[in-house]
Amino acid sequence: QVQPVESGGGLVRTGGSLRLSCAASGHTFSHYTMGWFRQAPRKEREFVAGITWSGTTTYYADSVKGRFTISRDNAKNTNYLQMNSLKPEDTAVYYCARWAQTGNYDSPSAYDYWGQGTQVTVSS
Repeated sequence: QVQPVESGGGLVRTGGSLRLSCAASGHTFSHYTMGWFRQAPRKEREFVAGITWSGTTTYYADSVKGRFTISRDNAKNTNYLQMNSLKPEDTAVYYCARWAQTGNYDSPSAYDYWGQGTQVTVSS
């Protein structure tokens, strides 16, 4: 079964940091653009960051620019989301997904394989 598997979520105070990991299970994602999304309670799923297969191009939502960094290690079939200067509004379930190679990179509908998500909670 092809599925990204997220890890690294948790509870952190405002201003703290977390690093999320997304490992591929059952398939290699090294040739695909990968993305991170998040969904807070009663809100729609929103784009956070994306990275091309080579890692040379990255994309960020305006709300996380300068605080979050996406990276990948294709040898490990894993990508990462380093989150610094966390704020309470960053609280959400974070999902990793594979871009289906069509559609806008910041649209959830353009991604075909999704992980189960990892909870990030930032306390004030």
